[in-house]
Amino acid sequence: MTEDVHDKAERNGSPHPLRWRILGFLGVAQLMLILDVTVVAIALPNIEADLDLGRQAVTWTVSAYTLTFGGLMLLGGRAADLIGAKRVVLAGLLIFTAASLVTGFAGSAALLLGGRIAQGLGAALMSPAALSLVVHLFDGDERNKALGVWSALGGGGAALGVLLGGLLTAGPGWPWVFYVNVPIGLVILAALARMLPRQTATAPRPRLDVLGALLVTASSAALIYAFIRAGDDGWLTIATAALVLLAAVGYVAFVVRQKTAKSPMMDVALLVRRPVATGTFLILMATALMIAVFFLGTFYFQHAEDFNALQTGLLFLPVAIATMLGANLTGRAIATTGARRLAVTGLVTAALGMAVPAVSMHPATVVAGTAIAGAGTGAMFVVASATALGQVAPHESGIASGIVSTFHEFGASIGAAVISSVAAASLVGDTLSGFTNGFVLAAVAAAVSAVAAAALTPGRER
Repeated sequence: MTEDVHDKAERNGSPHPLRWRILGFLGVAQLMLILDVTVVAIALPNIEADLDLGRQAVTWTVSAYTLTFGGLMLLGGRAADLIGAKRVVLAGLLIFTAASLVTGFAGSAALLLGGRIAQGLGAALMSPAALSLVVHLFDGDERNKALGVWSALGGGGAALGVLLGGLLTAGPGWPWVFYVNVPIGLVILAALARMLPRQTATAPRPRLDVLGALLVTASSAALIYAFIRAGDDGWLTIATAALVLLAAVGYVAFVVRQKTAKSPMMDVALLVRRPVATGTFLILMATALMIAVFFLGTFYFQHAEDFNALQTGLLFLPVAIATMLGANLTGRAIATTGARRLAVTGLVTAALGMAVPAVSMHPATVVAGTAIAGAGTGAMFVVASATALGQVAPHESGIASGIVSTFHEFGASIGAAVISSVAAASLVGDTLSGFTNGFVLAAVAAAVSAVAAAALTPGRER
């Protein structure tokens, strides 16, 4: 009876009566997906020791998840538009929960990476469909508030994941960073199955562009592999150049495929629109910088300073608070201040934060600098989502959400790969030079991006 009332409200154009409660459950589900990047980061040194992983395998533990997550995200967004976001959310959540259980049992690098790929598949289905539901359930000022909550959960959750990872790794052990997803996933699955409104397909014969998804995923994998190999073989080598060229050819083939396919994953013209293009650029940079913070900080504290996982997690608590604060303040101010000013402010703040440990490498400066950078990246998450999604039409919400989420995960993959290679000397040796180089690169990248954001981000609407 209750569900019929909800469906009737949807048909009459009234707001869904449980929309804020649904947002809460969807937010926690999204939080799990974000946590599964950073909660694993804190456990990497322990996983490395227990499974005897090399530097490249350690990097792939992060990148295999984010690459699959991002590479299939457009497919998930397209599926949400074609067959209904509710079905896709529930299917993705089920796959992610089952894969988390399998990954926790991993006793080898192969099973670990296989489980991470399966987790990425579930996340790729669930995340864009969930964001599409948020855009569909809310309108006007409520939509901006809901997107602010969504972004705050994602940005702050990334930092909180390191704290949770420290608690679980130091307590029951690193497998529990995966096991913890199982009971939470089952509860959310049961709640959303009951509360989400019924949805019908928007096309009589929905088709999914699997070839397009494989092209963009394979191209991105080649690019990430080039970045990871560069840490061992060098940046200016024939192998690195060949992989980058292969990735470029693959991306061109993807664009051609999208223009010729009967049912493409996306309209590539969306990427030419200034708000969408700017939002994707900002989300990519925000995530790459965030991963750089966690990757460098985690290995610096545990390798260079011999802190345990719990101590490392606690040292990242200021980052969590600063990230959520930056996102919250930006969500409140964006309507009056405008996206351009806040985007530049966020990137400049991130650059200043990264510069602190680059100048003086010490536990206190690393904590202070990463907290400052966290406030900047938290602001960028809100600006990116609001800029890219604030003006899309309802029928484009699924694919636009997929584009934003795709670049979010690609940012994580690129950030982990590049920082791992730049900091390789410190990850496998006793020197601090690799960590210093990593923070310098992150600071420079943020500063250059601030200049680009000033030119690209649309001004405040009059």
